[in-house]
Parts: sequence; structure tokens; C-alpha cells
Amino acid sequence: MATMQETKTTTVQEPVEEHFNNWSNVKGFDANFEQKTPVELAIKGHIPTYAAGVLYRTGPGACKVDAANGETLRLSHWFDGFSEAHRFQLIAPDKTHPAMRVFYNSRFSTDDIIEQARQTGKFKNMGFGQKRDPCQMAYHKVQTEYEPVAPPTPASINVGVTLSINMPGVGTNGSASRWDTSTGIKTLTAKTDFNVYKHLDPETLEPISLARQQDFHPDLDGFMTAAHARSDPNTGDLFNFNLTVGPVPAPTYRVFCVSASTGETTVLATFPGTPAYIHSLFLSEDYVVLCVWNTHVSHRDLNSSVMDCIKPFDPSKPATWYVVDRKTDRGLVATYESPAFFSFHTINSWQETTPTGETDIVADLIMFENLDFMHRLYYENLLSDSLAAKAICQGRTDASRSTITRFRLSAIPATPNQVPLTATIESSACKALSPELPTMNPNYVTRKHRYVYGVADRDDSTFFDGIMKFDNETKESLLWAHNAQSPGEPVFVADPDAANEDDGVLLSVVLDGFTGKSYLLCLDAHNLAELGRASVDGPVAFGFHGQHVPTRGLPTGDY
Repeated sequence: MATMQETKTTTVQEPVEEHFNNWSNVKGFDANFEQKTPVELAIKGHIPTYAAGVLYRTGPGACKVDAANGETLRLSHWFDGFSEAHRFQLIAPDKTHPAMRVFYNSRFSTDDIIEQARQTGKFKNMGFGQKRDPCQMAYHKVQTEYEPVAPPTPASINVGVTLSINMPGVGTNGSASRWDTSTGIKTLTAKTDFNVYKHLDPETLEPISLARQQDFHPDLDGFMTAAHARSDPNTGDLFNFNLTVGPVPAPTYRVFCVSASTGETTVLATFPGTPAYIHSLFLSEDYVVLCVWNTHVSHRDLNSSVMDCIKPFDPSKPATWYVVDRKTDRGLVATYESPAFFSFHTINSWQETTPTGETDIVADLIMFENLDFMHRLYYENLLSDSLAAKAICQGRTDASRSTITRFRLSAIPATPNQVPLTATIESSACKALSPELPTMNPNYVTRKHRYVYGVADRDDSTFFDGIMKFDNETKESLLWAHNAQSPGEPVFVADPDAANEDDGVLLSVVLDGFTGKSYLLCLDAHNLAELGRASVDGPVAFGFHGQHVPTRGLPTGDY
């Protein structure tokens, strides 16, 4: 395994105070703030006109419900929070308005789940990490046999991890209420790590309809998939996997492609493998790469939470990399093995030709050495008014921190190979910043990139406390950080007149811990200098991911 590389970090904004920021993260995790009618936001500074368009954000918006019986239902894990979508419309200057304008609206897409919890005091949906009453677990199967099961409604399914614009294959189902001709937004689809999609109105964010991968292809009937599908940057074709977990038949992976031009779905490869919770995958010019890292799941009844089904981390079992040809009918061409690790987010992958004419695949991701981070995301650990949360944060070890790690899969076979090969670690950096939610210039997808952006987790709070930029060439990092400011995923918006990879801006939604309100932050992607911010009159809950669609109508995809 490669040794950790020293990383020089320059802080763009020094924190006002050096102490553990014990501000109220409650508003970030249980905002319960909804703005259904678009409102104009006050802007400080400026936002470049090329950033005009729509920025969507999604994630959990609330984590507790006051029930009719006087009790309060509290969700256990951040991934189980009630999904809410957010929309920032950035309008370029014109003759009537000489400056950039920003409008904001938001909406919960889980009203039926919230109302059920309000009436019953229970969270009946299967959760990612929801802790259940032992009696409820013991009698769950008996209860479901005698309780009438109503057809699911769009607002009764909690789907809100990633968002797709004009996702191929699902169509509009006659439900798209508008088509924004300025950006080309026709459909907006929320996704998660399970086989269900939720269509939202692109403007009002109202949940409209549901779909499943069986709508693409009848063989895609497995329960699990990746919330982060991958799109070809040229064609818009979408790639993902479908996993059948159950023991009979054997756990099976199906890697598939949905054509953006025809809407037709092709299963590229079908193969058995150890079932695992996999949040994202890789795409290169000619291959789909699926890494089954060490979040292996048991075959037990998935009526329990996903966290309960994930087996303890076993460092003796290698991670397995499957390489699938996406241009021809060769299917699964190679399997590689690497040391055990865990990851949520892949960053990018590309192909390199060696001096001997062979093809290597280089793959970058955010790597963890164990599963500690998943357990840290329980609400009881995240809320910074808890002494236990502070202890967990300050008691972290190097093994629980993440790194930006590069793997190399050498000499991809020209013909399918049955013997596992070795994937090697080339570099690992940024452990002091413990990065997550990585993004990059989308124009460099499937080709070698230089810069990675993300949020930093330096233990200045129990949550993310900075925005970082990592240079793969110099191995240096920049950091934007202000005391009591909690940023979300930075979304890169490229300058259309760019001469360099980092010519553009980053858009991030930040919670101000002093005011309890959020703002849309715009940073220069070159030096992380603040350009401007648009203030929301309330807290935008800490979310997961987003998509920016420019007014100039460039193609978008899943990354």
C-alpha cells in the first residue's frame, strides 16, 4: 500500500476563534424550514453571470415529528431524515435588473410519511439506520400480514440522496408540468441507493410519480443500486448496477446502460458477487468499473435497517473491482482485488496507455480505512449540544479519517480474464482535512483531472467545517473556513471561457451558526476567495448532493 503523502494546506480565511465550535447544529439537522413560494434573496458581493441557471439541492430536512399522542418521534440516522428539495434560481442581469438575482424555494417530498408519523408516533418505513423497538422488530412480520398495504404514493417514499436532470429511460410519464426552455430542464428525478426513483416538479419541487429500474428492463428487479449513477459526458448515456441480495438465487450484480438517445436499456454484464452497500461507481471511456468495497451485507431480512445488515468491517477480505466493457459485448472482462477499505464517493476514472501499449484504468475516490464514519452519522453523535457527540468528535483516530486515494488497475485484458488481478494504491492524501462530498470540473469526467473540491471535517465541530481544494500535481490544498460556518457540498460551475481546469466558481449552501440561517456561497474555484453570497431567511438543512443547470443549456449528467 502506498504511504500517506504529506499535504501542505493553506487556509484562505482564518477562523475567528480557535476552539471547538459548539454552536447549535440542531437547525442544520432538523431545520423544518420550507419555502414553497419562490422568494428573492438579498445578495452581498457578486455572482458571475455565467453561473445563471438553477441549482438544486436535496437531503434530509427534518429528523423529528411531534405525534398526536404527545410523544416525539426522533429519527436515528442522518440518512433517514425526511427528504426535502431546494431550488436556487440564479437570473442573469438584463435591462430591467442590472445585477444578478437569486430566488429560493423548497419543499418536503415526504408529507405522507410525516403525517403517518404524526398520527401514529411511529416510523414504519424501512430506514437506513433507524433504531427500532425490539417488540416492533419481533412482531413486524405478523403485523404486516394483517395490516392492509396501501399503494405507495410519491410522498410516502423517502427518496432524496441525489438528483438527475432529464434522466434517460424514465421519460416524463405525462407528469412533467413544465419544460424550462432556458435551461432544457424537462424532468427532475430524486434517487437513492435502492431501486426506486421519485419524479419532482422541476419548479415547485412537488413529488409527482414513482418509477423503478424494472421500468428500464425487467431483469433489473434487485433491491439495491447506486444513488450516484454515472453519465457519459458526450452521449448522456446513463450507467448503474442492480443488485439482487437474497441467497436464492446467489447474490447477483447486473451492470446496465440506459441510452440517452433511444431510452433503451442494455444489461452489459451479469455476475455473482458478495452483496454490499455501494453508493457510487466509476466510468472511463470504454469501461464501467464497479468496486465492491467492504460494506458487505448479510442475507438476513432487510426489514431491519441497512446498518443492521452491514457486516462488521473485515480487513482480511479484499475489496473486489469488476471491469465491464461498455462499448462492445465482451461483458465482464476482468476482476481486480485490493486491500480492504470503504468508500461512499468515487471522484473520477480514466484510461492511460502504457509504453508497452497496454491500457490501465486510474481511479480516484474518497477512502476510509473502516466503517467508523457511518456510525458517526447517527443524530445523537452529530448534534453538537451533546457532550457525547463532542467526545466522539475529539476522540477520532487517524483510522477513522478519510483520504483522497488513487488506485491503478494495470493492464486491462484484451479478452475476458477469470483470474483476479491486483489493484494498487498509488497515492493517498489530505487525511488532516478528512475530505468528503467530492466534486470536480464536470468537463473532465472520464479524463485525467488535476483538482478535487470537497468539504473538510477537521474536528472544529461535529460536522463539516470547511471547503477544500486539492491539487493532484503539487499535492497542496487550499481551505476556506470561518468559525461557526458549516458548508455543504461545493458544486463546480465552469466558466464557459475557461483557459484552465479551475476557471469557474463553487456554489455551496452554508449554515451560519451564529444567526441560525443559511446562505448560498459563491467562491472563486481558483483561490477559494469569496465572491458573493445570497442569504436565506431561515436554515437550509444540511443536505447531501445537488446539480447545477446553466441557463446556457449545457448537457448535465450523473457524477
